[in-house]
Amino acid sequence: MQERCGGARRADSQGETHAKRRSPRETGRKSTMRFGVHLGPQNLTMTDMRSAWKRFEELGFEWISVWDHFYSAAPPFDGECFEALTSHAALALDTTRVRVGSLVYSTGYRHPTLLAKAGATIDHLSDGRLEMGLGAGWHRVEYEAYGLPFEAPAVRLRRLAESATIVRALWTESTVDFEGEFYTLKEARCDPKPIQKLPPIWIGASGPRALALAGALADGWNGSYFSPEAFSDALEIVRANAGSKRIVTGVNLGLIGDIDAKDREEFLVKRFGPEMGPVQNAFLAGRPPEVIDRLHEYQARGADWVNIAVRAPIEMDVLETLAGEVLPAFRT
Repeated sequence: MQERCGGARRADSQGETHAKRRSPRETGRKSTMRFGVHLGPQNLTMTDMRSAWKRFEELGFEWISVWDHFYSAAPPFDGECFEALTSHAALALDTTRVRVGSLVYSTGYRHPTLLAKAGATIDHLSDGRLEMGLGAGWHRVEYEAYGLPFEAPAVRLRRLAESATIVRALWTESTVDFEGEFYTLKEARCDPKPIQKLPPIWIGASGPRALALAGALADGWNGSYFSPEAFSDALEIVRANAGSKRIVTGVNLGLIGDIDAKDREEFLVKRFGPEMGPVQNAFLAGRPPEVIDRLHEYQARGADWVNIAVRAPIEMDVLETLAGEVLPAFRT
């Protein structure tokens, strides 16, 4: 694959303008574990979703993100699900403080120039709070239903690598020329640039090759439903491929209140379907002291962010308990 990216950097005066809002990874402050909510935009009304975003911010969470699916996540995939980019833009407008993220955009669904342009726009809508998540994509049902090619894993990873390279280049270069396996750009522009000097680019990954790619190309790595031990093993691969740069890390975990085994099973089946696999082993459960102990396990293994993965119906009282009785244990 031949690649060529180029173009002059922005003028200093422009660079100063776009650097006025810096992301957490640029501040250089000591890392502590931070918390967000990752709400799937499915099986709820837009009014309810927007109300939930505002409540999450009121509770003190520092991050809210959307996912990128065309269908609801659990079989038989017949629930309602809002589109991700437009939901992401609405999230930017409905909040004032939290980082606004995507975990993660499938690079097989959209051209990277579209992702770069939309991301820059969302950064302006949010006054510099964008977190851009990219991934290779996995939901074959959606690809086939929408007539999109579901490529072999290695091909999807190469497409992801090109997409991440193009998005970063469009955000930082005046013009971009690119010749790759999947995309060709000729004097491509992305103006206006994001407000942030460079919005963080996250890569969502779980397999060894994708983890290596996250280490090599991303500013942040996000993993979903890892046990503490599995998270640690995955992070070793990410760091081994990151060179000298520091990768910000995040893990999506489920949250269940202090309920008995029967109610727990009902909770999981309602949101994930009967075949939930390893998801059930990556939930925070029990009373606040038990949840604190479990979170310390992730913190000890290198997690910078924990995002509570929420699916409707939302149990807001459980999130309120987490915010009031668990999160203060991690604030300095």
